Amino acid sequence: MSPRRVVILGAAGRDFHNFNTVYRDNPAYQVVAFTATQIPGIEGRRYPAVLAGKLYPKGIPIVDESELVALIHREKVDVAVFSYSDVTHATVMHLASLCIAQGCDFELLGADKTMIKSTKPVIGITAVRTGAGKSQTTRYISNILKKLGKKVVAIRHPMPYGDLAKQACQRFADYSDLDKHLCTIEEREEYEPHIDNGFVVYAGVDYEQIIRSAEKEADVILWDGGNNDLPFYQSDLHICIADPLRPGHELGYHPGEANFRMAGIILINKCDSAKEADIRSIEENAARVNPRARVIRANSPVTCADPSLVKGKRALVIEDGPTLTHGSMTYGAGVVAAKAMGAHEIVDPTPYAVASIAATYRKYPNAQGILPAMGYGEEQVRDLQATIEATPCDVVLSATPIDLTRILKVTKPMTRVRYDLAEIREGQLEAEVRKVLGI
Repeated sequence: MSPRRVVILGAAGRDFHNFNTVYRDNPAYQVVAFTATQIPGIEGRRYPAVLAGKLYPKGIPIVDESELVALIHREKVDVAVFSYSDVTHATVMHLASLCIAQGCDFELLGADKTMIKSTKPVIGITAVRTGAGKSQTTRYISNILKKLGKKVVAIRHPMPYGDLAKQACQRFADYSDLDKHLCTIEEREEYEPHIDNGFVVYAGVDYEQIIRSAEKEADVILWDGGNNDLPFYQSDLHICIADPLRPGHELGYHPGEANFRMAGIILINKCDSAKEADIRSIEENAARVNPRARVIRANSPVTCADPSLVKGKRALVIEDGPTLTHGSMTYGAGVVAAKAMGAHEIVDPTPYAVASIAATYRKYPNAQGILPAMGYGEEQVRDLQATIEATPCDVVLSATPIDLTRILKVTKPMTRVRYDLAEIREGQLEAEVRKVLGI
């Protein structure tokens, strides 16, 4: 039989992992292309031959998802495999309907097919949506492991925005590694907190190679998931973060609902800023679709490095980019902090947005009023910096997980804001970690 002709619908992450674990070196399939969405500048490249394997000596083209219909007909595609995250169930089914109408099958891979088994214990941290609070939870769990004397290596969900061949397996141990690998703001947001905590971080494209390298220097692997994607590794403890500021999303987004149904622990963050009814609705949904999971409540206290810079001032708030874009939030820790610290005004940067930042507001109008920390390349970083400079404000509140002053040179005073995690019943997460490690 002729191999089935496949197109993988992706966003430069899960799509490559699905290819590597299911389709690479598999003569039953011929992957004719990847499509790209969500992340700017991914289309027009090729998945390189050195990563694609012996069946693809010329690599595999990456095209914009808007070309999908033409691609299906031009390449006589048999099946489209959906391989990205943080989208509504309706969005997935609209794409399915589009493919089916063109005579093409539509497929979602089961989690077990793409989860690699590690020789070390794995704690997986996922979420029901982007911006639910994975970063603060990952820091909290890593501190528990540090206290227990365990050597932790974090493996971060892929963000391969540069040279894919060079990014096959990346190791970050200090800030110089971030510069060496030309990391974007989005990558730094995820890697820096681990480095700050004294841990090595791995990321890249080939997650079989990554896990085998990480195992050589770790007692415990900490899977730090991206968006609301499924873990790439079989987890001995799977924690899924639910967001009571977006109740119901745990059952309305893909693949967040799958995480919600699979997890051993459902952690509800932000309880100190959420309505009790919304928290209870998530607990009720958990009891209905995943009754074996332990549900834990936690607060998400906000801290500001220098509150005196904020009180009575006009503040420009910078929030984590993906939280405001495909995460669809209208605010985050920065807005919470600005109000708590007594800012006179939160200045709207939308009228002053430059080039790609203005384009971001057009694509994600929910982000207007706050500045998303977009930085997928040098040009976008310059646009971000120019937007900050053009916005009439007294102070900049940076609520991204990194120190933006390492990347941006702005004349306005800037202070950092961050969410932390505080269990309402302290010790529950440590007990679960101890249980899975047998200590």
